Amino acid sequence: MTKGIHDRTPMVLVTGPSGAGRTTAIRALEDLRFEVIDNLPLSLIEQVATGEARGPLAIGVDVRTRGFSAGNLLDIVSWMQEEPSVAGKLLYLDCTQEVLSRRFSETRRRHPLDDEAAATAVAREVDMLSGLKDRADIVIDTTDLSPHDLKAEIATWFGPEGRTGLSVSVQSFSYKRGIPRGLDMVLDCRFLQNPHWQPELRALTGLDEAVARYVQSDPRHDAFHDQVCALLDLLIPAYRDEGKAYFSLGFGCTGGQHRSVYMAEAIGKRLAQAETRVSIRHRELDRKTASEATVAASGKEG
Repeated sequence: MTKGIHDRTPMVLVTGPSGAGRTTAIRALEDLRFEVIDNLPLSLIEQVATGEARGPLAIGVDVRTRGFSAGNLLDIVSWMQEEPSVAGKLLYLDCTQEVLSRRFSETRRRHPLDDEAAATAVAREVDMLSGLKDRADIVIDTTDLSPHDLKAEIATWFGPEGRTGLSVSVQSFSYKRGIPRGLDMVLDCRFLQNPHWQPELRALTGLDEAVARYVQSDPRHDAFHDQVCALLDLLIPAYRDEGKAYFSLGFGCTGGQHRSVYMAEAIGKRLAQAETRVSIRHRELDRKTASEATVAASGKEG
């Protein structure tokens, strides 16, 4: 029996360079009740995808997969787009070569192309995967993501409420550490008055009401906030109509602790109230929390 449009089997092909987080992504999809098969030979993917699927299907593919080549995988992507019984997406996990090399060095794992030094193997693998990133439906850059962050991103994309429509990611960051990769839009908050110079606010963050009130008292705040909201009111429905699945917005300030955090929270909550699927991330606060947890754990072990 031919499947109707509402009976199509959701399928995700997960790929990307080794060390970019494919295993974490696969496990996150399994937690979301996807049927997961890792390193299924490419020649069997069509057969499995059109068989008696019990639910959403996720298939992990990398350079170790039998029959793997970028060209062969692109052929399968083309087949997914034409096959009426499958609703398929290609998820590409990206990462800088420097970070990939460091991950292999720190974990002392051997790269799948282990006939070469890690940095050389990473570069060769990235070259082998050229073309896949451009064809991907979803690209997640894991360079600055912890495993927890990556799982949250996967849930945003593929959770029960995230498989269709537009999802919005809003994050704050410090310009001192550079602009996060993969943002669609960046807004600079450094023109707003800085709570850092108020002794009673310095140790607080943009999550605190006192900081929020201080930023809101800037004469330029209301116009900035309202114009950002007006811009998003224009863009988000337009992106949704065009079939865009994901939009990422970043707010930056000097330290990533006060102004950008406040703005990300304010805009993120406003979008949520408008029934937009939104995730909010504070890069510098997340790093600080992770660092403090590591120190605490080290103290207990000692």
